[in-house]
Amino acid sequence: MNPVIGLDIAKGESQGQAFLDKGRPYGKSFTVHHTQEGLGAFLSFLKLVEEESNQQPMVILESTGHYHLPVTRFLEDHNFLFIVVNPILSYQAKKSSSLRKVKTDAIDAYALCELFYKEDFQHHKTRGVQLLNLRNLTRQHDAVTGLYIQIKLQFQAVLDQVFPEYKGVFGDLHSAVSLKILLEFPTSDAVLRAGKAKISERIASLCMRRSELWAVNKPKPYWLQPSGIPSVRRRSKAI
Repeated sequence: MNPVIGLDIAKGESQGQAFLDKGRPYGKSFTVHHTQEGLGAFLSFLKLVEEESNQQPMVILESTGHYHLPVTRFLEDHNFLFIVVNPILSYQAKKSSSLRKVKTDAIDAYALCELFYKEDFQHHKTRGVQLLNLRNLTRQHDAVTGLYIQIKLQFQAVLDQVFPEYKGVFGDLHSAVSLKILLEFPTSDAVLRAGKAKISERIASLCMRRSELWAVNKPKPYWLQPSGIPSVRRRSKAI
C-alpha cells in the first residue's frame, strides 16, 4: 500500500482526507484544528492509518504562506514525511479532477490525494534557520527596493510640476548634494534671489572632493535667467 493524507490548509484549521492506496479513500473527510489538542488528535489518526496500511502515510498539502507552518513543524517533530505542493500545480489538478467542480475544502483535500498518485513528488526537506532568514531578508530587500523606486518616481513627478528646470543640473538627481541644494533652493524664485555666486559657494561647501571650478559651473545660465525659468508665482498668476 501507499497511504497518503491530503490537507487543505486554512487559517487555524485544515480539512483532511486519507487514502490507503490509489483509488481507496479511507473514511470521510475530517477537520484538523491547529491547536495542541487538534494536532494531537491528528497524530492519533496518522498512527491509525499507519496500522491499517502497515506503512507510514505521506502527508501532502499546499504552500499557504505561513498558515501551514504549525502543521509542518508538528510533522517534523514527530518524524512524519510530508510534501508541500505549489498552489498553481494543485489548482491545475483540481480543474482536471473528475470530482464535481465545487469549491470546498473537503474536495480540495481529496484532489491533493489524487494528485499524489499522479505525480512523482519528493518529500519536503527541512531548511536551516540561516536559509530561512536569508529568504526573509531577500523578500524584505525586494519590498524596500520597490518602495524606494516608487518614491523616486513620485518625487520626479512633483519636481516636473514645481521646478522642471532643476532636472539635469546634477548628473544624479537623487545624490546627497543635489537633494540638499534643492532643499535650500526649492523653487526658481529661491534660485533667482540667491544668485549664482551664493549657489556655487554652497555647492562647493557640500562637495569638497570636487574642484571650485566645477561648483562655479554647476549653476547653468538658463537656470538663473528669469526668462528661462518663470517662477511658480508667475505661473500661478498666468493660469
